[in-house]
Amino acid sequence: PPCSSSSSLCVFEVEMRLEKCYFCSSTVYPGHGIQFVRNDCKVFKFCRSKCHRSFKKKRNPRKVRWTKAFRKAAGKELTVDTVYEFEKRRNVPVKYDRHLWANTVKAMKRIGEIRERREAQFIKNRLRANRAIELEKDKEVIEKGVSLVKLEDAARRIAQARLKKKLQKSVAAKE
Repeated sequence: PPCSSSSSLCVFEVEMRLEKCYFCSSTVYPGHGIQFVRNDCKVFKFCRSKCHRSFKKKRNPRKVRWTKAFRKAAGKELTVDTVYEFEKRRNVPVKYDRHLWANTVKAMKRIGEIRERREAQFIKNRLRANRAIELEKDKEVIEKGVSLVKLEDAARRIAQARLKKKLQKSVAAKE
């Protein structure tokens, strides 16, 4: 029973259907965004007018840099992974079973942890390759400006020598 007889307030949990934006793949919450229905009854949902405008201008989401499709096509995000199979929508009715729901909730938490760990490792590997390129660029910059580095080093040595002389004079004056 959804309401208990002793309480005057009834609390119902309503499940929201969260859609994906056709253009940028972000979530579209109920009551938000724009829905476009084509003549062949294909429904396109957009999270904001920016996505709707881009769709009307016939832009390719894989070529627009801020979309999820671009990030996946350019290798910026993890694309092929078994964890993503769980996110697919299935329109198959399943008979309610309390144990099945409990196991599903546990599995969702575990899958979320696994996905976060794998995405972090993917990003780490991607940045590791870039680090070698950055080191090479830094070496080139240093080779071009070696004279500047040598001048700074010489200036530092001169300043240290002056400090030593001052310290020796002050020590000699105290004695």
